[in-house]
Amino acid sequence: MQRLKGRVAIVAGATRGAGRGIACMLGEAGATVYCTGRSTRANRSPVNRPETIEETAEMVTARGGMGLWVQVDHTRPGEVEALFERVRQEQGGRLDVLVNDLSGDWNMEPDMKFGRRRNPLWKPFWDRNLEMGLRTQRDGTEPHVINSYYAARLMAANRRGLIVEMTDGNNLGYNDCGVYYSLSKASAIVLAHMMAEELREHSVAVVALTPGDMLSEVRLENEAAGLDWAAIRKQPGLSIAESCFYTGRAVVALAGDLNIMAKTGHALSTGVLAREYGFVDEDGTQPLAYPGEGIFHAKGEFAVWER
Repeated sequence: MQRLKGRVAIVAGATRGAGRGIACMLGEAGATVYCTGRSTRANRSPVNRPETIEETAEMVTARGGMGLWVQVDHTRPGEVEALFERVRQEQGGRLDVLVNDLSGDWNMEPDMKFGRRRNPLWKPFWDRNLEMGLRTQRDGTEPHVINSYYAARLMAANRRGLIVEMTDGNNLGYNDCGVYYSLSKASAIVLAHMMAEELREHSVAVVALTPGDMLSEVRLENEAAGLDWAAIRKQPGLSIAESCFYTGRAVVALAGDLNIMAKTGHALSTGVLAREYGFVDEDGTQPLAYPGEGIFHAKGEFAVWER
């Protein structure tokens, strides 16, 4: 059943990882999906990976949706404005879903991905490369604001829409990968809350969403090459691993929820949503990595609890 037939979505950062998984699942649900990013077959981004937005768009179409690709550098407001103007013209002013899956993680110093507890040569933020830390914010936070600026104009005018801020973790705690990484991920959560406050009266929902232990293309190559899901589950440290499509199914569930405004401003996790909406991962399981849900309360304090 294509529950999102006729809906229009933009997945910013659809080249690989969660962005690609989300785009594919929106397509499977029947949506028209604009897949954006910098990596094309003719021109790789500085990340220098083989995945491209053309390939993602083809995957969306193969799954039953309409996949369209647009090369966009989301740090450049002019290019983003042109994207949203194209969508406005082609879709009669309609935009139902924006997914901000843009990350500045590729700017991080290589050893930071191992985390403070697993890295014997760990250095604090003041002993690291400041410019790289600042680029992490510019590439991983500012584009979310730019995209949402233009998306909100369309959505508020139509009095409908969903903006999804992809992040890592659904609380404002310190992430073991360090200050620069933690700041960029927490910024997505705070941004979702702030935008929700102003968009609520226009019937536009905004949520932050975290996957769990997601197996991106890079991790599949390095940690699970050639393994099926039954074998992956037996690998040390991968018992609760999840595919990129799992989070995609979470976004589809949110986009199809008629009561989505009840969740606006919340910081959600894929594993919790799987249990609420009843979707499963590729192998039929429901991996749970972040069991809590974060929400800002009226007085401004941040609470995390377990369901």
